[in-house]
Amino acid sequence: MPKIGLVVDEGADLTPEIIEKHQIAIVPFKMDWPDLEKMPGENTFQKMREGERQGIKSFGKTSQPSPKDFLDAYRKQLQVFDNLICITITSVHSGTYNSACQAKNFLEPEKQDNVFVLDSMSGSGGQGLLVLKAIDLIEKEDSKTENVFRDLESFRSKTMVRGILKDPKWMEASGRVSPTIAGWIRKMEKIGLRPIIGIKKGTIKAVGIKAGAKDIPTTLVREFEDKAKNLLKENKKIRVAITHGDNREMAQELKNALEGKFKEVEIVFINLIDNVLGVLVGPDALILSWSEV
Repeated sequence: MPKIGLVVDEGADLTPEIIEKHQIAIVPFKMDWPDLEKMPGENTFQKMREGERQGIKSFGKTSQPSPKDFLDAYRKQLQVFDNLICITITSVHSGTYNSACQAKNFLEPEKQDNVFVLDSMSGSGGQGLLVLKAIDLIEKEDSKTENVFRDLESFRSKTMVRGILKDPKWMEASGRVSPTIAGWIRKMEKIGLRPIIGIKKGTIKAVGIKAGAKDIPTTLVREFEDKAKNLLKENKKIRVAITHGDNREMAQELKNALEGKFKEVEIVFINLIDNVLGVLVGPDALILSWSEV
């Protein structure tokens, strides 16, 4: 029997290939947006665009998985693995971590010590990179679950997340930014200034402004070069995840630019942003996450 298995909420934006290869149990979020259900489209972002075209004024809300959702995932995985590590989206913005911890307490007493729950303090590609680090540690010979968990706790602060929104209207609608701030962002973009969002200590917030960048991918390349300069100077291998609001062309442009400029970079996955962040960042948002291998 394999020793350590993984349970992850869908906020990590992992690709189906990664999920299947490593037998990861994914726990979904719930979305409440009745108007969007009527819209045509292959994903939430396409439906959001169509909703805008049709003049729909409503906005979506998401809720964390229930303890039962995690409990079902734990029980299923414990049929295959001796121990589990569960990695959740940041607890600062979601009650998912709390649900995962409650679910552990609902397990039979003899199984509770076999489940370890980690708050990623991140999301999207940042959370995904933490999962990939967990896989690295698990695949080492004689890896102990307690040691893997401890190493992940130390590693999570080393994942970086940076993103740019096409339009702040979705963050404004959610109450994450005020109408005044949203208007300020739009004015800055008109004069060539691009605000950058990031995740710091589990909090999604504005982390900087880049001037003179012609487009979103170029801006993120410049941000990466600035923030990863120490890793680049030391020729460290850097894992990168790219997630996007249904703009594969822009994501591919970012991938090509990074690989063409930095030999240290390995793009480990490109995928859509999940619904829990998607309803906040909106269509055409682009998120770049990275960590040292």
